[in-house]
Amino acid sequence: MTDFTTTTSASSSNTPDRTPRRVRHDLRFRQLTVKTVQRVTPHLIRIVLTGDDLAGFTSLGFDDHAKIFFPDATTGKLTLPTAGPDGPIWPASGRPTMRDYTPRRHDAKANTLEIDFALHDAGPATQWAENAKPGDTLGVGGPRGSFIVPSEFDWHLLIGDDTALPAISRRLAELPAGARVVVLAEVDSEADEITFETEAELTLQWVHRRGGEAGVSTVLVDALKAAKLPAGDFHAWVGCESGIAKALRAHLVSERGANPKWTRASGYWRRGAAATHDSHDE
Repeated sequence: MTDFTTTTSASSSNTPDRTPRRVRHDLRFRQLTVKTVQRVTPHLIRIVLTGDDLAGFTSLGFDDHAKIFFPDATTGKLTLPTAGPDGPIWPASGRPTMRDYTPRRHDAKANTLEIDFALHDAGPATQWAENAKPGDTLGVGGPRGSFIVPSEFDWHLLIGDDTALPAISRRLAELPAGARVVVLAEVDSEADEITFETEAELTLQWVHRRGGEAGVSTVLVDALKAAKLPAGDFHAWVGCESGIAKALRAHLVSERGANPKWTRASGYWRRGAAATHDSHDE
């Protein structure tokens, strides 16, 4: 059993406001250009985008998701919708291939946007990322809104697979010094581990599939069940394959005393389906 209790403090009797809040953003669609491509790990490619359209980009929540639009695989042409009063207006030529991704880092001064692509299937996003080069174009829509989670908890729990690494990276970078956080992160092997930048007091456990199929392996659920978690009020965030995210949330709420209002679980992808993003918060 993994013991995370060594850095635990008692819950404060003066409970601060821990109510998450939602912020809406104006819908915009941007055509951006690839600035750099970095193979961070065998299964993770980091694309840095830039362009005049990036002006005014806003992402306030660590698990925001933007819609990424890919050029046509045959013609190489990028087609974007326009923003209408009730949402996107699609061109007569049809909808382009699109997927949801977390903006890992936005630097307004440098005019750059980082997107990490987890290579866990052979779909169009993986194919595009593996062949991307500086000068290529990509479309970005949104984020439509942000879900802002306060940091004033006794500790924080972040659980996710490869697809959640950008959101986990953002949360760790944003948490203040002195905040306590436990991370359970699933990747295939040690070669897929990344370095997190944070001022928080981090307890990190990498969980390895060892060649097991992503979305089928139960190693993340098993690791949570085996972990001895700290005491105190905590916010839990989960991002991974949809069925596994649901199982993790159920265990947290029913077996670990997690407050359902402070437990956010998202299916970043669903085994056997394309372009899905599920919420298991209820």
